[in-house]
Amino acid sequence: MDLANRTAVREFLLLGFLGAPWLHHVLFELFLAVYLLSLVGNTLIIFIVLVEATLQTPMYVFLGNLSFLEIWYTTATVPKLLATCLSKGVAISVPGCIVQYYFFFSMGATECILLAVMAYDRYVAICSPLRYSVLMSLQLCLRFAAGYWVGGFSAPFLPTILISRLNFCGPQKINHFFCDSDPIFKLSCSDTFLAEALGYTCSSVVILSSFLLTMSSYGNIVATVLRLSSLEARKKTFSTCASHLTVVTIYYGTIIFAYVHPPAKYNFTIGKVISVFYCVVTPLVNPLIYTLRNKDVKKAFRKILAQKRFLLTRNRQEF
Repeated sequence: MDLANRTAVREFLLLGFLGAPWLHHVLFELFLAVYLLSLVGNTLIIFIVLVEATLQTPMYVFLGNLSFLEIWYTTATVPKLLATCLSKGVAISVPGCIVQYYFFFSMGATECILLAVMAYDRYVAICSPLRYSVLMSLQLCLRFAAGYWVGGFSAPFLPTILISRLNFCGPQKINHFFCDSDPIFKLSCSDTFLAEALGYTCSSVVILSSFLLTMSSYGNIVATVLRLSSLEARKKTFSTCASHLTVVTIYYGTIIFAYVHPPAKYNFTIGKVISVFYCVVTPLVNPLIYTLRNKDVKKAFRKILAQKRFLLTRNRQEF
């Protein structure tokens, strides 16, 4: 059929996970609990970093930025995921789908760059501790912050422009819970080669360059730690960056598997399962790992709670 005679699709239907109704209810409750815990956990980290003066250092400023990013990163996809668990198909307009694509990949790119910056911060703190205050000054931290936010939101801009110019003539069902790149390309009746190639190139450059920079920083950290004569000093130094390395491993492992591949045959089932890890699990793992393994954050949290209890006790005594 000629393209001019086809009816343009105005909205898509997100199918989410297929299966029995009872499974949908289980997934809804599970994803809702994880999403709410993620919002609470990341919000708590932001609050602690803003309130506690002792945490006004580059490491915790970056951590606060990461938590702020995770809130919006997960919010870009999880509400639609929850809706697909309660309905056989959730409608999303074509412009809305493209906007979701842009913000999801923008925040994903920002997180990649931010994780690399955080790894560099740990490298400087461990390998050049005497020069840390100079190499990681407040001015440089602000430049880093501007760099990863601007860089992250610029990376998917051109692929998004090309996707917005594609024609969609049906079918309109997206076998996913959000507007991921491959499912969108599968539904287009236009030539998607340029958009796919540019999207693949941008994602590969951002993910792999950030990953290599991160691993390079940790490689230098490991080399420095191994030169320490004291076993206790080695354990203490490794513990300071273990939490960050855990988040990095989970996040990069899933997105490299999902996006660092040339345009090829896409497996929707595997794609949805992998997407759950970086859309739902990682934003929850971030606050859990950083708060459970970080003594400074736990100390600051206990201090804030003690101050709140003191104020409540004094107010009751006054009344």
